[in-house]
This record gives sequence, C-alpha cells and structure tokens, in this order.
Amino acid sequence: MRILAAAPAAAFLTAALTIAPVLARPDAPSPILTTAEARDTLSYARPEIARVTHVDLNLTADFRTKTMRGTAVLEILAAPGAHEIVLDDNKLIIAKITDVAGRPLKYSVGAYDDYKGAPLTVEIGAARRIIVTYRSSPDASALGWLAPALTAGKKKPYLYSQGQSINNRSWIPTQDSPGIRQSWSAKITVPSDLVAVMSAERLTPKGVPAAKGWHSYRFRMDHNVPPYLIALAVGDLAFRPLGPRTGVYTEPSMLDRAARELSDTEKMVDTAEKLYGPYRWGRYDILVLPPSFPFGGMENPTLTFATPTIITGDKSNVDVIAHELAHSWSGNLVTNATWSDIWLNEGFTTYFENRIDEAVYGQARSATLADLSWDNLQRDLKAAKPDETRLHGAPEGTYGELDYNKGATFLRTIEVAVGRPRWDAYLTSYFARHAFQPQTTAAFLADLRANLIRGDAALEARLDLDKWAYRPGLPGNAIHIRSATLAKIDETLEQVNAGASAASLDTFRWSTQEWLRFLNGLPRKQAPARLAELDRGLGLSASANPYIRSAWLVLAAQNRYEPAVASMAEFLPRIGRGLLIFPVYRALKAEGDWGLPIARRIYAGARGNYHPTVAVTLDKLLAAPAAR
Repeated sequence: MRILAAAPAAAFLTAALTIAPVLARPDAPSPILTTAEARDTLSYARPEIARVTHVDLNLTADFRTKTMRGTAVLEILAAPGAHEIVLDDNKLIIAKITDVAGRPLKYSVGAYDDYKGAPLTVEIGAARRIIVTYRSSPDASALGWLAPALTAGKKKPYLYSQGQSINNRSWIPTQDSPGIRQSWSAKITVPSDLVAVMSAERLTPKGVPAAKGWHSYRFRMDHNVPPYLIALAVGDLAFRPLGPRTGVYTEPSMLDRAARELSDTEKMVDTAEKLYGPYRWGRYDILVLPPSFPFGGMENPTLTFATPTIITGDKSNVDVIAHELAHSWSGNLVTNATWSDIWLNEGFTTYFENRIDEAVYGQARSATLADLSWDNLQRDLKAAKPDETRLHGAPEGTYGELDYNKGATFLRTIEVAVGRPRWDAYLTSYFARHAFQPQTTAAFLADLRANLIRGDAALEARLDLDKWAYRPGLPGNAIHIRSATLAKIDETLEQVNAGASAASLDTFRWSTQEWLRFLNGLPRKQAPARLAELDRGLGLSASANPYIRSAWLVLAAQNRYEPAVASMAEFLPRIGRGLLIFPVYRALKAEGDWGLPIARRIYAGARGNYHPTVAVTLDKLLAAPAAR
C-alpha cells in the first residue's frame, strides 16, 4: 500500500505543505511505501513518523582539512503528535541543531555500526524546519579528495562524491534511504580557481564571488530524488556543448578527447525518449572524472559522473553512457525502495541500455553486448551461492552483476513472450505511472499482472514471474541473444588454441568487446613462452585500453607471469575503477605466496589514489588473517 506520508490521517499533509519552502518547487512529497518488503534495513529512519522532504545545503569545500562544513536546513513532514525525527549519520561532526528561530534542539547519536553508521535522533517538537550546523569527517566514505598529482592537469586538487548506496550520510545529515525521496538545493563555496558542479539545475554556472579567494555556486533540484543521487564535484573543469541539451565537463586537457568520444550523446537522449517517454530532467550533461572514480558511471540526475576509462578513441565503451542515461527513467524516475530490490534499477537499465545501443549503433553491436551480458550472467551464477542469485535478494542486492544481467534477461524474456510493440507500450506506461516514486519487486509484479498480463493464464504460466523474482538460479525460459561478431572471435580462439600465433591475428578493428571475448576465452593455464608470444604479438602489457590491460593482467597473474608484474605496478595505482582493478587484485591474491605479496606491495603505494569505497574493499581483500 502507498500513502503520501506516514500519516495516520491525511489532514496533516495539507497543513505541513503550507510551510514556505526554502526554494519554490513544483513537486509534492513522493509516496512512502509501507509494505514489509519496502522496509529499508540499511537506514535508521522512521519515515512513517517523520520524514525529510527537502534539504537545503550551505557548505564550503575545505581542501586543507578535507571537510565539507556549513549547514543543512531540513524540511520535515511529520505525523500528528510526532516529537522526533531519526536521520542517518556516518561520522558527521555536529556543532548544533536548532529550529529556524535559532532555538537549540536536543539531539543524540546512537550506537555506531561500521557499515550503516549511526542514528541521529532530533527532538523537533513543533519545528518543521531544522538547521544542522556540522562538518564532515576527513575520511567521509562518500568523498574523494584528490591531490593535484592524481588529476589530469597535475596542478589543482579535485573533490568528487559517490553517494550510492548509503555513503551520502557521511556528508549530508538526512534520511539516507532510496525510498525517502527528497528535493534539494545547495550553495557550495569553493576556492575561486576551481569550479563546482552538482546533479541539479546550475543556477550560477560561473559562480559568484564570496570571501576573498572564494566563489559560491548555487544549485536546485525541484524533483524529489533518492538522496544517494545528490552529487558534487569540484575541480579545474571546462565545459563543451554536445547538443542543445547535452554537454561534457572535464579537466581542460581531456576536453577534446572526451567531446569526440561522447559526440553521440544528444542522439542517445532523443532515442531514449522515442523508446520510453519524455526525458524529465532538463539537461543531460556528463562529467568525466579523474581515473580514481570507482565506477564506470554514476547516474546522478542531469549530470552523469563517468570514468575516463571509457575514453578509448573508438566509442566502443560509450554503452556506459547509454546505461547511465537509461537510469534517468529506471532508477532516477522510478527507484528501488530498498537495496534488496536494486535489480529494479540495474536490470531495467541494462535492458534499456541495450535498446539504446541497438537504435544508435545497430543490431550487431547490441547483440554483442547482450551476448557478453549472458557470459557474465553464467559466470556469476556459477560463482554465487544459490540464495545470492534471487533478484529480490539480500539487503545489498545479489551476487556480482546478477542484478544487472539476470534482471535484463528477465525483461528480455518478457519482451520475446509478448512481442516488442506490446512490451514497449507497457514500459512507457510503467515509467509514466510510477514517475518520481519508489518501487518494490512485489509492486512491479502486481503492475505487470494488472497492466500487461491482464488475466491471461497461459501468458502468466509462460512468464514464470515469481520464479524469476524470488527463486534461485535461472529459469528455463531465459532468452540468450547470440552475437555473430563474437562467434567469429570464438573461431579465432579455436585457431589460437590450436597453435596459431598471435602475430597472425588481424585485431586492428577489434572493439573492446571483441578483445574481452578473446582474452577471457583463452585457457586459464598458459606456458610462459606462450604468454610471452601473446604479449609481444598483441602489445598487451602496454595496452592503452584499460579493459584489455585488465583482462590480460588477470591472465598473467593466474599464471604467475613475472614479466607482467611491472605492467601491474604501473596500471593498478592509476586506475580506480573497481571493475578493472578488483579482478587483478583477486587473481594475485589467489596465487598465494607468489601473488599476495605483489598485491600488497602495489596496494600499499596505490591506496591513497582510490576512492574510500574501493579502499575499504581492498583493505578486506588483502588483509592479513587475524591471529587465533
């Protein structure tokens, strides 16, 4: 059941909305889902009692102390008789909390959990706007503070945030749950030689003078968004338009390359709208970050954050941009209410991404990407425990990339069963029907049954919805798209495995995806001489394509190939994307007495280059076993 707030009675909602907001906004509060499946176990918030509806930030980025400091004004919607609100906190250093008249409010911070942080309980009384004066911790899990040496320009520092999944509570005092959507606004003050951008409308794109040596930038997001999508970056940034409503930000030295690689972005937005309805966020810009960014991309509204590893000169990796753009519908517009249902974001988006790729680049390319997705699905199904393969899964989702690939395969299976025109019409209506709302697996299946299946017992039986959503493994009706392009690579692999030399291969026009099929398809055990011949003939240890380099270094590590260690030592410290470095570190660790010392030695020098979320993962992976 959905209600507009926690209200035992609806009357309090009208009264609460008469409070003047910090900035005018058109959106009323989004629904809060109250079913058991929608309970977010990774948040301390109790939105059925009191919830945040708007956040107004006034913060200064202090590069000297590596802190964000200032105030957050929270607008609150509370049930009659509510006297407190519970926020999520992760090492925030709070100076005071007051009402808007400056009267102090009592607050307390509960027991700290290494992952979830702690509950911040504020006694609000009659207050429906409160002001939190605070600063973040220097080791805030959401914030990456980069020294100039870790940027492309090497002259100025850089800051970026990464909120998903529950990291924004380390720099914003709010209810950090995807099911508690909030509008927001911000004034961000930064050194005057740097530029601030955020995932919202940019009201002062050139900044305005503040104190001497400082500039302030203002931002506004009128739509309600899950709080993990509040995102910030500060650095030496330049901008170039890519179309009437698209453009790219990056460091000046990277701007030409990035603009060339991303030149199809406007076409992608047009294509996505033709598929599933209007783009609701105004502009769609891309921020290409320094190499320490931990993901391929992050779908922050109006401003996708993207890794520079996708800039490979041949557009073969801009499917990452198609993916993040698709999130503007699946994830940003309709959002998983809890992280147990992250497949509602990622599975939908992986399917949608492939449809954009097909429309813009052709069926052969989309088939290649879908076939690789199937490979990754089989890999994760084999490695995971059965309970980790259910789409509606554990609090942090399923194993590996199953949220993405099993989810996309589920939707593709429905498409084939009902036909593409009928399926596309349903998805368009689905996004419109649930726009700016949270969603659960149970509610999605109910929507499917009500608006697509409509009592057709034969279709219901053919789709096997509950097995897909709630049971382990892969149902027998799963659709596998096969790629003719990759079939040719498989033929080449057979020739190489039969003894053909690397020098005899014509790899000049291979895409990244073809390279990955080839390298990942090689037998895992190789003789040193064969590895040397592959490396020499294909230039693998020196490859400028980070996808190729990563796949090669995994194979080298699995064979304890000493000549590739120098390449590992050069590659791993300068790349922060987990997809590319985690497999190499894991392969080294698996080689025990040979590989683990190498991994630890490289990581010791590289740790400071990584985002905190990556460092935490690698700390655990490479830690010495506890003494017994």
